[in-house]
Amino acid sequence: MIRLAVTKLTSVEDAQSLLQTAIGVEFGTLPPYLYALYSIPPETNPEATQLIRSVALQEMIHMCLACNILNALGGNPVIHAQQYPGPLPGDIGPNNTPLTVHLYPFSRDALAQGMAIEEPENPPDYPVKTAALLAEAVPKAVTIGQFYDALDKFLATLPPSAWTPNRNQIVDKQFFPGQLYAVNNYADAHKAITQIVSEGEGTSEGSEYDPLDFQDQPAHYFRFGEVFYERVLTRDPDSQSDYTWGPARLEVTWPPAGRDLTDPALHNFSNEPAAAQAAQAACNAAFTRMIDALQGAVTGVEGALGEAVRFMFDLRMAALHAFSVPLNNGQFAGPAFIYVPNLHGDK
Repeated sequence: MIRLAVTKLTSVEDAQSLLQTAIGVEFGTLPPYLYALYSIPPETNPEATQLIRSVALQEMIHMCLACNILNALGGNPVIHAQQYPGPLPGDIGPNNTPLTVHLYPFSRDALAQGMAIEEPENPPDYPVKTAALLAEAVPKAVTIGQFYDALDKFLATLPPSAWTPNRNQIVDKQFFPGQLYAVNNYADAHKAITQIVSEGEGTSEGSEYDPLDFQDQPAHYFRFGEVFYERVLTRDPDSQSDYTWGPARLEVTWPPAGRDLTDPALHNFSNEPAAAQAAQAACNAAFTRMIDALQGAVTGVEGALGEAVRFMFDLRMAALHAFSVPLNNGQFAGPAFIYVPNLHGDK
């Protein structure tokens, strides 16, 4: 579980600081989600692949929307690479014990971690409609949604003069049509925050909770849950909780335990085959170029978002190759998501 620190907001600078934390959290979820995604063996698990990919794509959009809000308030977004294993930015955890986020290959550990990150304030205890599958419960946590709610309430109090229209806004109709738009005022910011929270955790009206987002798709927590439980989230009027996991199955073929390396940044590749070292270098180069392009995009560089998307594709191809190159012990390792400063002196 993650628990983000929120103090009383009294200034635009306070809101800017919270937004930078939000940007770090959104971007910080990408490596663990992508590591799980890229480790799925080719030609297997099409439903799980689609679900995890959709979450990762929306996290990228959420990060860009948070950057748009920060830019509209006169701030300057910074895209930071993070270390794995390690906590997400701003996570103080329950009892000062932050969640250590790992790069898990596709496994129940990876899905449980995704559920812990995306968990709603009071996750509903939907029954699993099968006697054969026993799943560990994901602990309850104070959520990212509450963090955004505090931010939204403060932004609503700001005067129109606090907003600077058309400042370094990322607006895209090619890659993210209808999902990535300019933030020029509070109404735009509220729309963006509502989208971020709805897609991550679901929606609520008073005491009524809905696991579907504003597009009637399962929120991130429940997309991960469908794969974890191997059951499709199903509306069930006969259930006290309105929904159940199943009975319809979501077919999952789990790779053999230990096939893929967890937390490749902790591994010493210096004694591995040259092909494995080259694969890691290619992953780090693509990741570095993606971050550099994203940084350009959030600071108003024209065409930089398109570059970032291209480098994200390069990262995918490099990662898929890395997962096909055996290490000396027979395992496979995906990208460590390490940023390389001044890579070749350019981007």
